[in-house]
Amino acid sequence: MTDTNLSRRKFLNTTSGAAAATALAATPSLHAQDSDKPLVVGVIGTGGRGTKLASNFEKVEGVIVGYVCDVDKTRAEKAAATVARINERTPKIETDFRKVLEDDSVDIIAIGTTDHWHAIIGIAACKAGKHVYVEKPCSHNPREGEIFVEASRKYDVRVQMGNQRRSHPHIIEGMKLLHDGAIGKVYYSHCYYASGRGEIGKGVEGPPPPELDFDLWQGPAPREPYRDNILHYNWHWFWTWGTGEIGNNGVHMLDVGRWGLDVDFPTRVTSGGNRYRFDDDQETPDTQVATFEFGDEKMLTWEALSCSRHGIGPKGVITTFIGETGSMDILNNGYVLYDENNKEADKVTGGESLDLYHTQNFVDGVRAGSSENLNAEIDGGHKSTLLCHLGNIAWRTGRTLNCDPKNGHILDDEDAMKLWTREYHPGWKPEV
Repeated sequence: MTDTNLSRRKFLNTTSGAAAATALAATPSLHAQDSDKPLVVGVIGTGGRGTKLASNFEKVEGVIVGYVCDVDKTRAEKAAATVARINERTPKIETDFRKVLEDDSVDIIAIGTTDHWHAIIGIAACKAGKHVYVEKPCSHNPREGEIFVEASRKYDVRVQMGNQRRSHPHIIEGMKLLHDGAIGKVYYSHCYYASGRGEIGKGVEGPPPPELDFDLWQGPAPREPYRDNILHYNWHWFWTWGTGEIGNNGVHMLDVGRWGLDVDFPTRVTSGGNRYRFDDDQETPDTQVATFEFGDEKMLTWEALSCSRHGIGPKGVITTFIGETGSMDILNNGYVLYDENNKEADKVTGGESLDLYHTQNFVDGVRAGSSENLNAEIDGGHKSTLLCHLGNIAWRTGRTLNCDPKNGHILDDEDAMKLWTREYHPGWKPEV
């Protein structure tokens, strides 16, 4: 393969390249469509990510953040103040998301809560006739994801998951190149993440802070006593509420890998690793490698170091694809293409915020009354999230999982399938 054959410029002049160019031209701009009625958004969960969601929606023309809601009232107040600085418009503050769902003026629910709430609130929002933007992962367990998809179909609402790379024009362009054969048959993808997370220690039981409704925070989860090392971020590392690093960050990279390989459900899943770095309360692995095989033709791997930034590839590379005649790295804002001699053939990066592209794509889908052009519609979001769940189930059981390629269900392993769902606090079990 020559540099000329790999050239983006030449590619865009071919028939298939012209199709890619058309797709890029169709990528929604950062300017919303005109409308007589603004779309009203209720943002549920206002930690760092939730407040960012609220800010993103408030920046889209024709959209108003009508509510910010959090079980910790002080966080909701801070989020409201942040939103007010954008357009001098202060949203209402609530602590119970059900009150937001009851307001008929709300068109969209944006969910930035803890993982164990994502599908529960999302399904309830579908039932209430609201469109839903849900942060990753879209579920806490596989069955919740299936019900979420079913609910979106039954109530005919638009649901988008926060896999923002799906909406970046340069990454869309890279995927068009990949799928058109720029590196030949693509058979392997490797994605990774590294962070320098510290120790969380041993939690001390005690009363929750007065501004926090801890019972409502736990919601659908079986009840546990309040401990001082759970909130507001360390819940990620406990199975009761979180999904570990693979569900926290891996879902982004695994989604890109699944997209590039053009696969849905795996046939075989393995996972190794452990908690190696600290002797603390964390339950999820700080070092993990999970492998997903799709028949006998394609494989995807996830590698994570939660407590070290060293040893995993060059900085900035998120997902790598290996093909018969070259490779491609997908970055946060573009791609790098390499020939068969590992020589850089093309590099395209830059552009606007991932968040703004993705938020606009969702708003345009709501305006159009169709899920057809959503870049991360809930069905695909569930498939990518399911990879995370399967990786965790393989790790927790210590066994290789053989899966049904039609739906990802685990075959011939009753113990592993027990983790397909969970026990719920009375009154919170999700149903369509």
